[in-house]
Amino acid sequence: MKASKASIGRAVDQPAPNIRLYLFHGPDEAQSRALATRLLEALGATKVMIASAVVKSDPAALADEAAAMSLFGGKRVVWIEPATKDIEEGVVALLEGPAGESPAVAIAGALTKTSPLLKLAESSAEALAFASYAPEGQDAERMVIDVGRRFGLKISPPVAARLADSSGNDQAIVAQELQKLALYVDASPHSPKELDHSAIDDVGAASAEGDFQRLADLALSGDVNELSDELARMPAGGSEAIPVVRSLQRRLLMLAPARARVERGERVDSVMTSLGRALFWKDKTKVQRMLSKWSAEDLATIADRAGKLERSLMFTPAPDRETLGEELLAIARKARSL
Repeated sequence: MKASKASIGRAVDQPAPNIRLYLFHGPDEAQSRALATRLLEALGATKVMIASAVVKSDPAALADEAAAMSLFGGKRVVWIEPATKDIEEGVVALLEGPAGESPAVAIAGALTKTSPLLKLAESSAEALAFASYAPEGQDAERMVIDVGRRFGLKISPPVAARLADSSGNDQAIVAQELQKLALYVDASPHSPKELDHSAIDDVGAASAEGDFQRLADLALSGDVNELSDELARMPAGGSEAIPVVRSLQRRLLMLAPARARVERGERVDSVMTSLGRALFWKDKTKVQRMLSKWSAEDLATIADRAGKLERSLMFTPAPDRETLGEELLAIARKARSL
């Protein structure tokens, strides 16, 4: 069955015992992942990973894993990420077979309406599907307030708007920043504290996100030398790679529709004017250069590669800084050649 925005919170915080599969899909994978994590916490369960390739080679593997008993008697959630079309036969086996001990969670990314995987989940009373889209405006503020409440933070709408904006409405980045802020103000769910602008200034959440965006913009602008210097200064064991990729993806989400308008015949300066408040004044010159430089086809290619890079960073043991650097420098060299 299909969950709505109004019902999904209760569905993951108070999970129904008959649901065997939770399919979280849509372009905002950070929100999908956050919902799956809430489900995990509500069940008090351990996450057990299974790869899509394993389910493809053995469709019964998903049902078998869901039916398996925990070695120590605790609850389990079978977690598939990224979930591809390769798991469709395994999902059929899971939903049509005997009820198992553990539900399965699939993080699928964007799916078309005709996707067999989506149809399977939406047509079954024992599955739940929800599409995650990046929140905007008041929805983004509410997202920040809701996430903050989980860490014991009481957040006013103006503070929530600031955090949403500095994090690009990315729920994963919001959660990371709020966790740091909760530690800073000594907040917890049992001892809630007010979060104000001064605490954000002290911790410097916005400046870090600005650094992430700067790396993405250097790549898209073709500034190879400066980008190389910035990458060399990144800590080798840090966790900055995925936020940088998401900053790149947010810039692409701004550029792609704007470039499509240019290729339909609109003037670049006219398109820039229409972006208005969606763009910081100090970014306008470089964004205009990007808009003039990149074609819609090239932007689509970069977006596809960025999605693959994010998944690679999350699920392979390759060093984050080297993997990120190779991709950003490839983008920068391409930009310089245009």
